[in-house]
Formats: sequence, C-alpha cells, structure tokens
Amino acid sequence: MQKDFVFLILNCHKYRNKALQQTTWLKTLPDNIAYYHVIGDVDKCSQSNTDYIFDETEHILYVNTKDDYNSLPTKVVHALGAVNVEFDYKYIFKTDDDQMLIEESFFDDFPQFLIDNPKHEYGGFIVNVPDHISQYYKVHDCLPRDLLLKKCIYCNGRFYFLSKSATESLISKKEDICKHIIEDHAIGLYLDDKYKENMLYFDTRQIFKDNT
Repeated sequence: MQKDFVFLILNCHKYRNKALQQTTWLKTLPDNIAYYHVIGDVDKCSQSNTDYIFDETEHILYVNTKDDYNSLPTKVVHALGAVNVEFDYKYIFKTDDDQMLIEESFFDDFPQFLIDNPKHEYGGFIVNVPDHISQYYKVHDCLPRDLLLKKCIYCNGRFYFLSKSATESLISKKEDICKHIIEDHAIGLYLDDKYKENMLYFDTRQIFKDNT
C-alpha cells in the first residue's frame, strides 16, 4: 500500500476509550496519512498465525506482543516492522493515545515540510540525558525503581517522526530494543548517530496536549 506517511498511536485494550476520543481530529488527517492505533494482542495474532494484523475498518494495528506499559518498546518496533512490510512510505509518525491535537494546521503543513527537507530523518522534542536512574516509576508504578537509562539524545514520545531509512535501521535492532522498557529512550538509544545529524527540534507541547 502506498502512503507517504503512516501515523502510529500507541494504545491498548484497557484504554481503548482514549483512542476513540482522538477520532475527532484523526478523521481530519490529509489523505496521504494513514493512521493506526497499536495494540498488543498475542492471542489474536497467534490464532491467525501472523506477527501483525491491520484492521482497516477500526484503524487498529494488532501486533504479536504483550499489551502492557512495560512492553511499549516491543510494541513500537514490531509496529515499525509491520508498516515497513506492508507500506511504501516516506515517514512514520508516532504519538500516544492520550494526546489531543491543538495545532489544527500541523498535519496540513508539516508533512510537506518533511518532503521538501529530506535531510531531517528524526525529530520532535529533543531530550539529552546522561546516565541516570529513571524516576518514571513515580508516574507509572509498574516500572522498576532501579531502572538505568543510558546517556542518550532522543525525542520525547509525545510525538516524533522517523524516515524510512531510520525506521529500517531500528528494525534491524529489534532484539535489543525489545529488552528495554522506556519506549522513546530506547528508540533514540538504538538509532544510529547519522540519523541524528540533522535532528529537527520543535516544541510538541504547542502541537498536542495531554487528554487527562
């Protein structure tokens, strides 16, 4: 299938209602953007003897992974792999199911900017961290309290984009990415430095807001 852009929204069965609340703005996306809510469903995929299932009616991408918070890196890299097999695309966008679009013109203007500026292969709200023990357990109590995050430059998971080449590089490191818990950090950690040479910074807080 040919689409210039594929938009992946991390979701789960438990919080399917969050995804449904996003349909107000997702339905307004331009025709060259396909979107899917990514849900882990081992049983559904195993019954079909496949690694993934695209439900075009409900805009869901089921991947053969666990569906819990600690499996987010695994869900993302499996979703990247599914898109890479089934789509002829230029970029992948990624966000979460609790994000609501507030900059209404963003998806009208930004995709064309990327096409006109192909030097940018990765971008979003850029974070530069040293080696440190994560404090995310204070927000998500399912996380370990001794979780070491390695020194890394990465884009916050609220929204980031990846070129096709950057995506394929990450897919080749799927086994390593699946060993991690923090999704956006894992993507940045394993993305080769050459894809970060022209990282595009923009304040995603001006584009999306948390739906709390």
